[in-house]
Amino acid sequence: MTQMTEPRDLFLHGLKDIYYAEKTIVKKLPGMIEEATDAELMEGLRNHLEQTKGQVDNLERVFEELGEEAQGEKCPGIEGLVVEHDEFVEKEQPTPQILDTFLTGAAARVEHYEIAAYRGLVESAKAMGEDSAARLLEQNLAQEHEALKLVESVGSRLVETQAREVTA
Repeated sequence: MTQMTEPRDLFLHGLKDIYYAEKTIVKKLPGMIEEATDAELMEGLRNHLEQTKGQVDNLERVFEELGEEAQGEKCPGIEGLVVEHDEFVEKEQPTPQILDTFLTGAAARVEHYEIAAYRGLVESAKAMGEDSAARLLEQNLAQEHEALKLVESVGSRLVETQAREVTA
């Protein structure tokens, strides 16, 4: 194995990581939409699925602009979040209301992961003078921020409603 010494190589590594993560999310979101029962959550997840498909397209454009093949590299971070979801659903067998609340938390964790990844990629692209790549990555970053706001809002509403029901 050769030692990584170039910032561009680190940037490509991060790009492959988030590409894998986004493609994994595209595969996983339809199941989460099916699991959800809250209308606002379902609609938000549906919208984010379409946005995520566009984010994959943006990443493919970045790879193309860099003269690289669009390919993913296994992302242990996103894999861990998928395992966490799957194990929770299997082991805990939550009620639909509890599952909706869990899904908002799971989605928020994914969004935080993506936001951190995109922030680093945007900074790297700018530092390397890859302005077009930076703009595409900034578009993805902005969408992740909006998705986070939505799941946090829905999650707060669900927690408050459940707390009122328990104390009533």
